[in-house]
Amino acid sequence: MIPRGSRYEGVPPFRSDRSDRLFPGLRSRDPGSPEGVLEHTVRAGDRLDLLANHYYNNDRLWWRILEANPALWSDGMTLADKPIGMDLSLDLCVGRILVIPRAGD
Repeated sequence: MIPRGSRYEGVPPFRSDRSDRLFPGLRSRDPGSPEGVLEHTVRAGDRLDLLANHYYNNDRLWWRILEANPALWSDGMTLADKPIGMDLSLDLCVGRILVIPRAGD
């Protein structure tokens, strides 16, 4: 069950193309267009959780930065292939400018 107010509230369940069975997972949600108010140039040692702690005072909001920068998903940094919490490093993105969306919403 998805908690009320979750960013995944209203996201449809995953349905396989090969059958009518529903799986316990969810489809990707559309993060929409971020309203970036800041830009951050990645330096060696930067991690998504550390940036979230710096900009939002909450290291658990790292997903806001990741969703605002979808190119991170397809470049050398493949968080989608790693277990969440295992590696939020941005070392492969040194020099890249990231959009930091506002904290609200």
